[in-house]
Amino acid sequence: MAGSLPNKKQLEIALEQVFPHPSPKIKLEQYTISSQTAAEILSIANIHNDIKGKRVIELGCGTGRLAIGAVLLEARETVGIDFDPVAVYTAKQSSEKMNLKGKVRWVISDLDGVQGRFDTVLQNPPFGVRKRGADRAFIEKALMVGNVVYSLHKSGRRNREFIKSLVSKHKATITDLYQMTLTIPHMFKFHSERWHVVPVDLYRVVTSAAERR
Repeated sequence: MAGSLPNKKQLEIALEQVFPHPSPKIKLEQYTISSQTAAEILSIANIHNDIKGKRVIELGCGTGRLAIGAVLLEARETVGIDFDPVAVYTAKQSSEKMNLKGKVRWVISDLDGVQGRFDTVLQNPPFGVRKRGADRAFIEKALMVGNVVYSLHKSGRRNREFIKSLVSKHKATITDLYQMTLTIPHMFKFHSERWHVVPVDLYRVVTSAAERR
């Protein structure tokens, strides 16, 4: 990969090195994004020139796959933020194992602690299955601090209507919607299968701040 950015397959292989969360909590919907889906999201963002040379933040970073991937795609500055200290510590361990020490600023904080302005926001927020509306706070914060937002959500007509309405309310624009799948491994006792495949939508949103530039 020397001298060039990694392609989607190379990203996927690299991101498989990221450690899983050692003690995920179902009430927080702490499903680690698969390396395949993370690579797909990052590749799409890269095609839109939203990563290389940009200031990037991953909200609710969990174990940090999207933030680490942004570094591999040569983001100018990368921040990963999550209020779960175990998740952030795990992300930090992974980045150090991958020789990326100091290239991601890992922050333990809730969304209220997110300040500043970023070129690109990446996020895989809670779907709101366990706590209705849990994704709303992530969308609103992302639209507040980002010029361009990539946000992953459970697919479905009602979800799409809700997100489109919320984005419009904040005077932002959905430029692209990508349908994909998220493969979740057996993580909790109630999981009856080894793998569970969930249809998801990736939204690319351009905020009013970006449109004024």
